[in-house]
Amino acid sequence: MKLIVGLGNPGLQYQKTRHNAGFMVVDRLAQRHSGGAVPRSRFGSLTLDALIDGEKCLLVKPMGYMNRSGGPVNEALRFFKLEPSEDLLVIVDDVALPVGAVRVRAKGSAGGHNGLSDIDRALGGADYARVRVGVGAVPQFMAMADWVLSRFMKEEAEALEAGLADATAATECAIGESVEAAMNRFNRKV
Repeated sequence: MKLIVGLGNPGLQYQKTRHNAGFMVVDRLAQRHSGGAVPRSRFGSLTLDALIDGEKCLLVKPMGYMNRSGGPVNEALRFFKLEPSEDLLVIVDDVALPVGAVRVRAKGSAGGHNGLSDIDRALGGADYARVRVGVGAVPQFMAMADWVLSRFMKEEAEALEAGLADATAATECAIGESVEAAMNRFNRKV
């Protein structure tokens, strides 16, 4: 079993914001692999069972705010007796990548991302796979929080759509083949 966690903030006011790129990818995975199932509330999250390339997965959207993602992730991992380095994949927004770019990593640093930092803290390390979805660099003279909580601009729609499709496919590849295969196929120079 694999745990696929999309990071974001709950609530209508945060839908379609840059910080919710992880939620957007998990929603796409749910449409493709959960057969219209209704999400359940478990582990402080909305969860859905999915079958991706023959692998049983739990799709997870933590319902606390971004900087409190670690507790729900750790709780789900402990409940199912899963190893983060083998069984966890986190999908997250990344301001270091242009809109639509995707970067897959087998492990790594939080890179200043509060959601990843909280997961690292809760798990006692950063040894888990992640799919980073580019949301664009923070404009000069704009606060990081204001940027990541802003909605995408119309002129970014095409790049965003391509990035969400690639992140979904990269996640499917990581589950069906391996994280390394996903890295080779989806990591491109930007």
